[in-house]
Amino acid sequence: MDLLDWHRGRLTSRRLAVLVKHMPRDSAVSRELDGDGAEWTVSDYLLAAAVDHLAAANWMFASVNTDEDSEPPEAPVPVPRPGDGAEAREAPDEEPGPAQAPSRTELLRFFA
Repeated sequence: MDLLDWHRGRLTSRRLAVLVKHMPRDSAVSRELDGDGAEWTVSDYLLAAAVDHLAAANWMFASVNTDEDSEPPEAPVPVPRPGDGAEAREAPDEEPGPAQAPSRTELLRFFA
């Protein structure tokens, strides 16, 4: 398909708009408009959320079932998603503090 056909009058504006709107997710236009998120489908986002929730549940279970004297397990790191890196690059001077893990008594109250 030649885009000059639109200028020549052989391609209508409506048809051109429909072609641009329904381009594949891996096209240059989609990548320019959506960035890295163009390659992620709804299923990918749902799968990443499921993995994050499962990791959090396993971490909570391990936290509740460890000895009181031993160190608590490290909190899980979420699956990186498109756009997460852009936020980190915007504020390089600020270092995020350590995440506050719930205490043993808070976890016991939650599961009791």
